Amino acid sequence: MASQPSPTSSTPVRSFFGQYQRGVDKKGRVILPARFRELLGDERIFITKGFEKCLILMPTEEYERRRRKMESYSPTQAKARRLKRRFFSNTEEVKPDGMGRINIPQFLRDYADLTGDVVFIGVDSYIEIWDAEQWKQHELELDEEANLEEWEGLE
Repeated sequence: MASQPSPTSSTPVRSFFGQYQRGVDKKGRVILPARFRELLGDERIFITKGFEKCLILMPTEEYERRRRKMESYSPTQAKARRLKRRFFSNTEEVKPDGMGRINIPQFLRDYADLTGDVVFIGVDSYIEIWDAEQWKQHELELDEEANLEEWEGLE
């Protein structure tokens, strides 16, 4: 099932979840996981720098949500200007080809160290793209943090 009804509405809510490993070819193309392609349909897709050296792939609605939020920032605040510059200068629109591949721009591949295998991570309203080795390390750290929090809650 691609989407689930929200608790307050009968309208299905799109939610990206799961993780899928794929290879990046020499031209910087990678096949989107079928589940994510199904959820994205034919709409516009945007890719940008994320945090912790991953990339964020987002549908139009998520891009527009972020854009509207930044639109409300005061242009007189240096922090707001820096954030807008970082976001808009590093965002590209990508369109899957007939084989379901997207081309990740070189500057974004360089930022996230994407040279071989990558992992697509569903994060509810958007998708993260990680270098497979970096994701493995990050996931170990997440597991360790979760275990510590779990044990602390038992004391």
